[in-house]
Amino acid sequence: MRDSGAAPERGAAPPVGPAGGIPVLRRLWRAGRLLPDGAAPVHPLLRLYVRWVRRPLLPAMRLWRRNIQLRVVAGTLLMSVAVLLVLGVVVVGQVRNGLLEAKRHAAQSQAEGGFKAAREAADTAGDSRGQDAAQSGGRAGTDPGAWLTALVQQLSSGGQGVYHVVAIGSGGGESSVGSRGPRASGDIDPEHSIPADLRRQVDLRTGALERSATIRHSASDEGEPALIVGKRMYDISGNPYQLYYLFPYTQEEKTLALVRGTLATAGVFMVVLLGAIVWFVVRQIVTPVRMAAWISERLAAGILQERMKVTGEDDIARLGEAFNKMAQNLQVKIQQLEQLSRMQRRFVSDVSHELRTPLTTVRMAAEVIHEARDSFDPVTARSAELLFGQVDRFESLLSDLLEISRFDAGAAALEAEPVDLRDVVHRVVEGALPLAERKGSRLLVRGAEEPVVAEADARRVERVLRNLVVNAVEHGEGRDVVVRLAAVGDAVAVAVRDYGVGLKPGEATRVFNRFWRADPARARTTGGTGLGLSIAVEDARLHGGWLQAWGEPGGGSQFRLTLPRTAGDTLRGSPIPLEPEDSRRGRGPAGAGLPSAVRTPGGSAPVPAQKRGAPPAVDPAALPGGGARVVARQGRPGEADGDAAGREGRL
Repeated sequence: MRDSGAAPERGAAPPVGPAGGIPVLRRLWRAGRLLPDGAAPVHPLLRLYVRWVRRPLLPAMRLWRRNIQLRVVAGTLLMSVAVLLVLGVVVVGQVRNGLLEAKRHAAQSQAEGGFKAAREAADTAGDSRGQDAAQSGGRAGTDPGAWLTALVQQLSSGGQGVYHVVAIGSGGGESSVGSRGPRASGDIDPEHSIPADLRRQVDLRTGALERSATIRHSASDEGEPALIVGKRMYDISGNPYQLYYLFPYTQEEKTLALVRGTLATAGVFMVVLLGAIVWFVVRQIVTPVRMAAWISERLAAGILQERMKVTGEDDIARLGEAFNKMAQNLQVKIQQLEQLSRMQRRFVSDVSHELRTPLTTVRMAAEVIHEARDSFDPVTARSAELLFGQVDRFESLLSDLLEISRFDAGAAALEAEPVDLRDVVHRVVEGALPLAERKGSRLLVRGAEEPVVAEADARRVERVLRNLVVNAVEHGEGRDVVVRLAAVGDAVAVAVRDYGVGLKPGEATRVFNRFWRADPARARTTGGTGLGLSIAVEDARLHGGWLQAWGEPGGGSQFRLTLPRTAGDTLRGSPIPLEPEDSRRGRGPAGAGLPSAVRTPGGSAPVPAQKRGAPPAVDPAALPGGGARVVARQGRPGEADGDAAGREGRL
C-alpha cells in the first residue's frame, strides 16, 4: 500500500499504534484537553512539570521573601553589574574606535610612502631600461616580472610582522602566472585575501582605497582581520598593476583584549567589593530591626522584661530607646491590669462567698413569707412572690459568678470519664419540656440511634447543653427546636437548632460575651443571669473542644458543641456542619421565608431529619474557641461548608 503523503482530514481519527491503541502520551494529552467549560487551558502534564520545577525553588523563594538583607544586596549587585556592563561596552567601544583610527592613519601614511617608492622605482627602472635598450640595439634589459617581484620584496622588507605587500595584475588577476601573476610577501594568499569588489574599484579609480577584510595564509585556513590599502600603479613597461598593503589587526586585538580583561577583572573586583560594602551597611540597619522583631515576639509571648541593646546616639539608637520605653510602659500597664484583674477576681470571689451566708438567711425568710402569702392582701402576696423569685435568681447569679471566678483564676478542674452524650441530651430535654410546653415548641432529638461516647465531664456538658436548649426554646418563637448528635473519627458533636429570630450580622461574634443580650428590651422569662454562654464556652475549652454559633436574621440559629472522643486530643474537624442544611443559603432562592418542613405555631410539620445511614459531613476547617459566623446575604446553593467554617474561625 502506497502512502500518498497527504495530511489527514480535519476531524479524522488519530493514527493508532501497532497494537491498535492510541499511544500513551497521546492518550494523556487528549485526556488533559477534556476540560470543563470555562476551565483554564492548562494541561495536567504542564501543571505537574511546573510543580516539579518549583519544588526545589521553594526554599530559595521563601528565603527571598523573608530576608530583606538578601534582597537589598542582590538588587544592588544586579544594578551594579548592569552599570558596569554598560560602562564596559562604552569604554571598549571608545578604545576600539581609537585604535582603529590610529591604525588607519598609520596605514595610510605607510601605504603612501610605499606607493611613492614604487612609482619612483618604476620611473628609475624605466629610464634605465630605455638606456639599456638603446645601447643593446632595442632589446629590453629588465624583465617586468622580475622587477615586480623585487619590488614586492623591497617594499615588504621593512614591515616584517607589521604589514604585507601584494601585487596583482590589473584586470582582477585573471592573467596566468608569469610576468603578470600575483606576488605577495610571506605566506599570504593574494587571490583569496583581496576582495574582488575592491579589485574592481581599484581598477576604476586612480587614488588609494582602503577596506577592512580578512586575509588568508597559504599554510592555514584561518583568516586574519586586516586593513587593506590598494592603488593602481604602472610598472616599468607602462602596464597597470594593483599594489596593496595589508595591515593586520593583531596588535590592536591584543590591546583590545588587554583592555577587556582589565575591565572584567576590575568589574568583578568592584562588584564583590560593592556587595561586601552593601552587606555590611545593610547589616548595620537590619540587625536592630531583627532584634526588635525578635523582642516583639518575646513580648507577645508574655516575656515582658526583654529589652533592646542600645549603643550610640544615631537614629537606630533613638529607635531602640523608644522601643525600650514603649516596652517598659507596656509592662507597667500590663502589670497594673493584671493586678486590677486579680483584685477584681478576688473581689468577685470574696463577695460571692461572703454573700452566701446572708443570702441563705434571706432565702429562708423569703420561703417563710412565700408560704404564708395566702393570708396576705393581694399586693403583699404579689410582693412575696417577687421576693422569692428574685432571691432564687440572685442565688443563681452568685453561683455563676463563683464559676466564672474559678475559670478566671485557672482553678477549674475537669473530671472526665466515658459518657454517652445521648443520656445527657435526654436529661436536658426532659428538664426543658415544661418551658417548651409553655412556649409551644417541640424538642426533637436526631442522631440518637447509635451511642455517642466521649471522655467528658458529664456535669459540665449537661450545663452547656441545658443552656443551649433553654436559649433555643426562649428565642425559638414557638417553633421546633432540634438537637442533633453525631460522631465521626476522633470527634463528637451536639448541635442545637432553632427557627426563631436568629442572629443579626455581628451578633454571633458577641453572643459568648458576659452579660450580652441581643435585645436589651427583651425580658428574661427564664430568669437567666447573662453568664450562661460565657460559662458554656469556658466549659468547652476546658474539654479541649469548641463551642460555635451560626445564625441568620429571621432564619434561626444553631449552636454546635464539638468535643474530642479522648480527653486531651486535638480536634481537626466537627461531625456536624456549623451551617445547617436547611439554611436560606442551602435552600437557594426558593428558601425565602420558613421551610415547609419547619413546624409553625399553626401547624405540626416535623423538622426534616438527617438521612439514616448517611455519615455526617465533617467540617475540617472549623477552628477552636468561640468563633461564630452570621449569614448576612444569600449565597449559591451547594456551596461547601468548609468555606463557612473557615470564615467563622476568623470572627
